[in-house]
Amino acid sequence: MYDLLKGLTVVEAAAFIAGPTCGLYLGQFGARVIRIDQLGGGPDFRRWPLAANGESLYWEGLNKAKQSVVIDLARPEGRELAQRLAAAPGEDRGLFVTNFPATGFFAYDRLKAIRDDVICVRVMGWADGRPALDYTVNAAVGVPWMTGFADDPRPVNHTLPAWDFITGAYAALSLVSAERARRAGRGGCEVRIPLSDIAATTLANWGMLAEVMQSNDRPRIGNDVYAAFGRDFAIKGGRRLMVVAITPRQWRAVVKTLDLEAAVAALETELGVSFAGHEAVRYQHRDRLYPLFEAAFALRTEAELAPAFEAEGVCWSAYRTLAEAAKDDSLFAANPVFGRAAQPSGLDYPVPGPAATLAGVERGAPAPAPKLGTHTDEVLADLLGMSSGEIGRLHDAGLVRGAQGT
Repeated sequence: MYDLLKGLTVVEAAAFIAGPTCGLYLGQFGARVIRIDQLGGGPDFRRWPLAANGESLYWEGLNKAKQSVVIDLARPEGRELAQRLAAAPGEDRGLFVTNFPATGFFAYDRLKAIRDDVICVRVMGWADGRPALDYTVNAAVGVPWMTGFADDPRPVNHTLPAWDFITGAYAALSLVSAERARRAGRGGCEVRIPLSDIAATTLANWGMLAEVMQSNDRPRIGNDVYAAFGRDFAIKGGRRLMVVAITPRQWRAVVKTLDLEAAVAALETELGVSFAGHEAVRYQHRDRLYPLFEAAFALRTEAELAPAFEAEGVCWSAYRTLAEAAKDDSLFAANPVFGRAAQPSGLDYPVPGPAATLAGVERGAPAPAPKLGTHTDEVLADLLGMSSGEIGRLHDAGLVRGAQGT
């Protein structure tokens, strides 16, 4: 945890990945992030995977470093209370992140009626308000037809919901940017961030849109790295390595490690090319190169290759399952990005703080996810100035709840 955003108070009303990820990143950099949770939790509160006690590991992972206020959003009075929290007064407040519909009770004009300079960052599916998930947007932009092997006619979804996570990071950037503009006197605003626009602009920024508009869809190439030398290779014993050579230095290092200098030089002479000159040349002639490398890899074990690859600066990794990777202390247990926190699941596992490291600045311990409703009374008193009597009456009316429904 860092304190770069200390003093900012962000209210979040969001479920699933993109919206909660935005709040997570802001919280890990020191913002006070307050979740508005529904009675019994939102639609992702019990989403798999679950711990033995029934707590969602998914939910607690995405909602670390936050506070939780439970409000009955099915009732008009509860919705009004939630609106007041989203548009709370104060120089460093009135910052709201949500994936609720743009035309519902969290509509920007309703929040603006409470606070004229409120900032709302709204994660959406499609720009016209239609719902979408990462996986449906991914299908719509064509990525599953580029993923997979040429001899398999089925589209291949990616396991990682990349558009969700990119959207969450973009939403955090948008909120901080809008807050900076408000501080400079430019007032509040609503920022709408559809997953579909994140996917479309990312593919365009990557050059892929221009590519397909002047040629055709990129072919499916399995595990090959497009326009470079890189793919999976089977080594002695059956294990597979991912090896990539982007730069001339990396290319020469792989060739040297595998004792292929003479064979590669002969192929260069035959084809009239220099493989060290440009990565695209290696890609264009990969059908001639890969058999040489497949044969060389098949004769060597990882124990033989690893020291040479490390000494020569080769980009490589053995393929591992996540369960295998979890035992790698450099990634998790001994990685200073991780620490320990008492999570609602009760499980003891490495808990991540910010992925970024501020050089020379002490890293605070990661903060856990809250129990549902733990901070209800504290937040209502602080943000809205409610007295204990007023808060008590809200509890009596069933409009709010504390931890374990208290």
